[in-house]
Amino acid sequence: MGNSGGGPTATETKLRRHPAFVRFWVASTVSDFGTYITTLALSVLILVTMSGTPFDQGLVNAARWTPYLLFGLVAGVWIDRFPRRTVLIGGDLGRGLILAGVCVAAMTAVLSVPALLILMFAFGTLALTSDAAYQSFVPRLVPRSLLTQANARLQQSDTVAQTTGSAVAGGLVALVTAPLALLVDAVSYFFSAAVLRTLDLPSDQAAAPSRQKLRRQIGEGLRWVYGHVRLGPLAWSTHIWFIGSAILGTVLPTVVLHDLGLGALGLGVVMGCAGIGAVAGTTLSTRLGRRWGTGRAIVASRLAEPLAVAVVALAPLAAGAGHSAEAYGSPLHWPLQLWTAFVLAGVGQMLFGMAMGVEGPLEMGYQQAVTPDRLIARMSATRRSVNRGMIVLGAPLGGLIATVAGSGAALWAAAAVLMLASLVLLFSRFRDARIEDQQLSDEEALHP
Repeated sequence: MGNSGGGPTATETKLRRHPAFVRFWVASTVSDFGTYITTLALSVLILVTMSGTPFDQGLVNAARWTPYLLFGLVAGVWIDRFPRRTVLIGGDLGRGLILAGVCVAAMTAVLSVPALLILMFAFGTLALTSDAAYQSFVPRLVPRSLLTQANARLQQSDTVAQTTGSAVAGGLVALVTAPLALLVDAVSYFFSAAVLRTLDLPSDQAAAPSRQKLRRQIGEGLRWVYGHVRLGPLAWSTHIWFIGSAILGTVLPTVVLHDLGLGALGLGVVMGCAGIGAVAGTTLSTRLGRRWGTGRAIVASRLAEPLAVAVVALAPLAAGAGHSAEAYGSPLHWPLQLWTAFVLAGVGQMLFGMAMGVEGPLEMGYQQAVTPDRLIARMSATRRSVNRGMIVLGAPLGGLIATVAGSGAALWAAAAVLMLASLVLLFSRFRDARIEDQQLSDEEALHP
């Protein structure tokens, strides 16, 4: 792995020796950039273009993730029956076409919230299959000894995309409107599919059909995720975390667009702050994991996240009633209260992104490193199906709280749920996890 002085360079050299991973990295980076444009553009489309409510925003978010709850447990078994690259390419092409359809419908003024719910449900179904294949595809691109570093590079690209994508998205939406901005993500998916098509992976074959019944295969995946002494607590903590994160994701656009009146560009800047923090977090992730241990580094990150959301929750309080950027025009005319609120929202997002940046590569790398290859797709699909199912619960809940009690109350609710998630992990055996000591060798993973 190299020492602390030459480690990063040595790691980059090792990863570049795997050209299939490098191409996959490029495809993932471009797609990530487009994804953050869509995240912001959809919020503006619903709340501004379509004059929707925070509850409408929550419903659309829920529709996007409902397929994970309905089909997630089956997806892991189904994906094992197809070459994983084929699943990834199909998911990219399908999602690109759906986003293009949303753009056309919005531009021709025939898009309604019910129609958007249906389209986002289809989008989420394709995302489900791609996500599960993605998790089980990376271990085929690099040796297991490089999984944490590979995931760190992938997440670093994701966070850079979040930083620049959100900021660019704000300006792009303001310049060409939200519907047209969605076309950028559609193109990014088509590009990703084209790059994946060039990968030459003779070993990426469909798994032989199992003689086990579907219920037994699903049960085996469930037992692995929840019966494992360390993966189990991590799974339960993450499920709770996704409820809090969904509440935050639903209410934040309302705070920025409606309460503070900062517009699409302001929303892009605030969301981009999370990306800046995440870049720093992913840069430190591997180093902190080695110094503190995988478990302790993730637990520390989880404890920091509710504190970061609490900082964001202070923004509406700092602005006070009646202080909206729309009423003052140029930022040069903003009162101190509004500037304070803007800074609090940005700093809180930056801290939240940094904590996520630290934990993300460690969590993903640990899960992949300790799981046999034949169970990775099912492990990933099981966790993701329940995690995204929590979004189905948390997103409408966040919208409902914001509509009934105000966006500030919804933000404090998100902070409380995230604190609960961190405590679940703190008082479990996962805090003693170390990927260096517990990872499987390549031979053990392929022939358990």
